[in-house]
Amino acid sequence: MTTKAVIEVLNGGKKGTQIKVLFNPNNYSLDHSNQFAWHTVPGLSMPIAQFVSGQTPSLSMELFLDCYGEDANADVRNYTRQIAGLLDVDKDLHAPPLVKFVWGSLKFQGIIEKLTQKFTMFSNKGNPVRATLNVTFKAVQGIKEQFQEIPRQSADRTKQKLLRQGDALWMIANDEYEDPSKWREIANANGIDNPKKLEAGRTLTIPRLE
Repeated sequence: MTTKAVIEVLNGGKKGTQIKVLFNPNNYSLDHSNQFAWHTVPGLSMPIAQFVSGQTPSLSMELFLDCYGEDANADVRNYTRQIAGLLDVDKDLHAPPLVKFVWGSLKFQGIIEKLTQKFTMFSNKGNPVRATLNVTFKAVQGIKEQFQEIPRQSADRTKQKLLRQGDALWMIANDEYEDPSKWREIANANGIDNPKKLEAGRTLTIPRLE
């Protein structure tokens, strides 16, 4: 038996609702990207890349819907509006609901960011009976969930780092410890009372985490 893809509503007034697609997609695409800041250093031929953050992953696909031949009053919009309705603002959430797209081993949680509906066949009554939906889901995760997924490692030795223009302690903590909240460890080790006042050219001690 073929496993049908399902869109499940995770919160709001429609929580628990499951929308089964009529036909599984032929393909889907997952997009990931990162954002970097580029710092120009005098004397170097190329700027230095500094990781800022990851960009929101997205899942895109094309869904085909067809109700031709069901009955004289068939209308494919009875199916399309179930998915299109997930872009509406939920009265309890004051935002569109979170959803999860599940198909076999693929489980993608987020919101529907974009939906394009194209109707391609009509009945004698003028009702659309065939449609193609281009759907884009955007991943949504809270801060706590994201930090739980980031591997934590302690620095194995004390290091020295030269401050550059635009550096911030939380950025350095993220680079060295993979945890931006550890900036206080660096501040304490260097006697920094005001982390907003950092002088470019100063050498910082990056302490080992116990």
